[in-house]
Amino acid sequence: MLRFVSERRTHIAQILNPINELDAVALTCDLPAHGLVRGDVGTAVLVHGNGAAFEVEFVGYDGHTVALLTLEHTQVRPLQTRDIPHARELQAARLVA
Repeated sequence: MLRFVSERRTHIAQILNPINELDAVALTCDLPAHGLVRGDVGTAVLVHGNGAAFEVEFVGYDGHTVALLTLEHTQVRPLQTRDIPHARELQAARLVA
């Protein structure tokens, strides 16, 4: 039963939050341990478990990878047509206690 519920939640998440490999995504939460904040844009380079999680690469404008992270579907969203890019200086990563 638990597996069915988990698979159903994953399927619903994929329908509501359809992200495919190489889609641009935005963070829905801050990740201070990596110097990232809500709204930062990355690329989903790999989809896990039918959209349950994603490998997301965050790249600076100089082309260097800032972070490559495994994120749950609740931590990212697809970019919307009304989103605009925003430049900010990357803050040093902080350890979260």
